[in-house]
Amino acid sequence: MKLNPFTFVALLITFVSFAQEPALEDTSLNGQFNALYRVSNTYQAYKIIGKESYMQLKQNVLDSLKTAKKKLSEKNNLLITARASSAKSQELLTSLSLDLEASIKKENDISLFGVSIRKTNYNLSLWTFILTLIFALLFFIFKFTTNHTLSNKAQNDLKDLDFEFEQYRRKSIEREQKLRRTLQDEINKQRNS
Repeated sequence: MKLNPFTFVALLITFVSFAQEPALEDTSLNGQFNALYRVSNTYQAYKIIGKESYMQLKQNVLDSLKTAKKKLSEKNNLLITARASSAKSQELLTSLSLDLEASIKKENDISLFGVSIRKTNYNLSLWTFILTLIFALLFFIFKFTTNHTLSNKAQNDLKDLDFEFEQYRRKSIEREQKLRRTLQDEINKQRNS
């Protein structure tokens, strides 16, 4: 079968037109303005725009502005909410940091007789006091044992002295009795003689 060149060209144009994808229409406001400008008629230096196209473009612009205002309002509400949340978070953070400082201070301090003292100072003074008491106790124990041994020695010496004195007294009494007898004997001799 022979193809006519006219039929061949018609088939080629048909295939080319079906092979191309339809151009996607730009629906942005800029694209709509460009499309309106392309389809409008020119009269001298002016462009003539159809009323329906103008009204459609106006409606699209107003819808876009309404959508943009709605999004802007939503964003502002989100921003206000985020700022309020941020302020609450900041207040909470400040409160928590103050509570943490108070807890750390309370953890590191001890209240003694209504006076707040740091734990390290309290421990240092307590151990100093305890060691001082221990040294004083050891000193008094040493003094007590020393004095106890001295008093025991003095008591033993007193007992020895009492014993010696008792012996001396006995001897003295015996000697005195002997002397009295001797004296009495002499007196008796003198009387008898």
